[in-house]
Amino acid sequence: MSVIMYDNKFLPKLSQNLLEILEDNEFYDITIEVGDDPYVKIFRAHMVILNYRSSYLRRILSASVNKNKNDGSLTHIKLPNISPEIFPMVLRYIYGGRLSLEEYDTSDIIRILVASNELSLQELITHLQLFLIENKKNWMEQNFSLIYKTSFENNSFLKLQNFCTELIMSKEPEKIFNSIDFNSLTENCLISLIQHDNIKINVIQVWEQVLKWGIAQNPELPSDPSSYSKNDFITLKNTLQQLIPFINFFNLTSKEYLDKVYPYKKIIPKDLRENLFKHFMDQPNNNSEPKTTKEIDSIATSSKQENLPAEEAFNIIVDEIDNFIYKLLNKGIDRKSEKQKVIEYFNDYNINSQEIYNWLLNNRISRNSIFLFGYFNYHGIVANENYDEALSLFICALAQEHNKLAQYFIGECYRFGLGITRMKN
Repeated sequence: MSVIMYDNKFLPKLSQNLLEILEDNEFYDITIEVGDDPYVKIFRAHMVILNYRSSYLRRILSASVNKNKNDGSLTHIKLPNISPEIFPMVLRYIYGGRLSLEEYDTSDIIRILVASNELSLQELITHLQLFLIENKKNWMEQNFSLIYKTSFENNSFLKLQNFCTELIMSKEPEKIFNSIDFNSLTENCLISLIQHDNIKINVIQVWEQVLKWGIAQNPELPSDPSSYSKNDFITLKNTLQQLIPFINFFNLTSKEYLDKVYPYKKIIPKDLRENLFKHFMDQPNNNSEPKTTKEIDSIATSSKQENLPAEEAFNIIVDEIDNFIYKLLNKGIDRKSEKQKVIEYFNDYNINSQEIYNWLLNNRISRNSIFLFGYFNYHGIVANENYDEALSLFICALAQEHNKLAQYFIGECYRFGLGITRMKN
């Protein structure tokens, strides 16, 4: 038998005796108030043991003893940040150096780890991290947000931080987004996650997960964005406003943008939305798979360039043109300059006005497409001015669904007597 084994022979008995001291109700010299109202519990302990086992408690005891030594009162300290359910487990380690981790739920081990950090029990902090990594890997992957949040809130948990970083850099980052507590991630944690340079995941997956997280923070939101009210969009926009700048929408394919992002266009900042529209319009077609590089597929306006179903591609263009016209009118721009600005907009975004006109001839279904065809007739874009046709289309758009643009141009027609003859007939 080695010398070391002989030297350690008496340690189990010593540990047992120290734990018996912990249970002693006669010779204690300090009370510890653990927890925060209303969940508070008083523990009895012994200052000499606490003093030598925890540097944090040593600092507290030093101040408390000096304060109470003259009046003879019992020393009393408070630990409001530690749970009364967890503290007995920590005390068993402090007194007897024992902690049977196999007996505890993994969530309790996390709480013990946090409490150990509070009390500066560095030996236990290291041991608990290694135990979790070696024995609870699957649990931590399923509860990634808790582990991620906990590890990066404390610089002492470097081993857990490395575990999280390796998972992010692995070939299975979906484990992070599919973790059962993903939606409980804090905003700051989610930001640090999605902007991580080494995360191997497509941009569209990042967007879908961020969107899922944002909706989960507002469970009152409808499941279908087409039924969102103005206030619903505002709510979601406010929730995601700090996250959206970290999503590289320019790395989406045009189909991904239309299918997954465009339905939520009202939560995208206007400048970014306009830049995205111009970006996709400027790009040549590319039928490659979804990617994380900057080779982007485009929204196409001609059959040769087309990467989207024609109706969907044109609808998104029509909506953006209508939005641009609405902004011009809000600026109070005069009629002649307004037409010129719209033509410049077509040029800036490589929009072929003839192709738009041709498509509108046979696809006047939505209020926006009906209005825009009326606008083309009103200003003589592509074809000659036709005020009779323009007024008729504006009225049709207004009748289908309230359209502020249509309402405005109906007023202009009556104001200047444009197209009124046929309406009177």
